[in-house]
Amino acid sequence: MAKLGKRLKATYAGFDSSKSYELDEAIKLIKDNAKAKFDETIDIAMNLNVDVRQSDQIVRGAVSLPNGTGKTFRVAVFAKGPKAEEAKKAGADLVGDEDLMNEVLGGKIDFDRVIATPDMMGVVGRLGKVLGPKGMMPNPKLGTVTMDVAGAVKAVKGGQVQFRADAQGIVHAGVGKASFDADKIKENVLAFVDAINKAKPAGVKGVYLKKVSISSTQGPGVKLVLSSLA
Repeated sequence: MAKLGKRLKATYAGFDSSKSYELDEAIKLIKDNAKAKFDETIDIAMNLNVDVRQSDQIVRGAVSLPNGTGKTFRVAVFAKGPKAEEAKKAGADLVGDEDLMNEVLGGKIDFDRVIATPDMMGVVGRLGKVLGPKGMMPNPKLGTVTMDVAGAVKAVKGGQVQFRADAQGIVHAGVGKASFDADKIKENVLAFVDAINKAKPAGVKGVYLKKVSISSTQGPGVKLVLSSLA
């Protein structure tokens, strides 16, 4: 293990890293030790019993957290005509079609999420090599390829979280800020876990949730008692 700073050493001394904690206790532990000079993000990591190499075991989707994430997302919308106007009224930060595509191709990526109407996917498809590696390509399964651009923009602005299991079958996401009340963090964690449970692939056999932990940006991971997530 790399050398630990004094604060992190004190944090590790304050709890048993081999123990699993009830959700309420874990949240208190995380909040009490989130003492960075910025508002640390509360992250969740879920180890799933999935083999993402199998097409019937992909875990991917989006969920709107009841208390938001505490993060402000800049949203780009590819649309034209009335749908472009809808996106602007809903609070989209950037709206365009070929002009926006050319800006992105030119290296200007001043946004965190991308939404597109179905008719614009021919344009957006040309940005695959740029947006794909950043995980920002619009996708119907995530609700980001839609005619309801206003609803999609409001969902992202309201704290929608996208998730996808990585090659090791682990899902990571930010579920709030250390400054949130403990009850709000708990509600967000339970909503996220519920979304992952509902996304359980039909091809999964046996136990689905193997391990779940939460942490703050500069804090250690705290393992959770799985029954406290029901």
